[in-house]
Amino acid sequence: MNKIKRIIVGALILAGLVAAPLAIATPTFAAINPQEQTCIGTGGTWNGSACTQAGQANLSQVVKTIVNVLLYVIGVVAVIVIIIGGIRYTTSGGNAASVSAAKNTILYAVIGLVVALLAYAIVNFVIGVF
Repeated sequence: MNKIKRIIVGALILAGLVAAPLAIATPTFAAINPQEQTCIGTGGTWNGSACTQAGQANLSQVVKTIVNVLLYVIGVVAVIVIIIGGIRYTTSGGNAASVSAAKNTILYAVIGLVVALLAYAIVNFVIGVF
């Protein structure tokens, strides 16, 4: 019986030690920026430094959307040109000039795709910085 009492008392002491810091801790609330309050009060979205009203397009968002659409179009065009180059390559019939032209078509399409991807990365980096 004495052993059971020790286990129970030990468990209660351990539970008290674990629960005591939780009972003493007070919740902290972050101070709300007055500009953020005004922005949220008018139905806008606060991004940490500026307020964007609902329906108001940010210049960086417009540029990003345009770049995304252009990248999609360039990607589709590049794939089509690569397919055309492949068809020209297979139908060249061993003619050295036709083979060379088909290889150049494929090469230039791939280079154009790489340049488009680099432009996309640069634009997103610059928009992210500013």
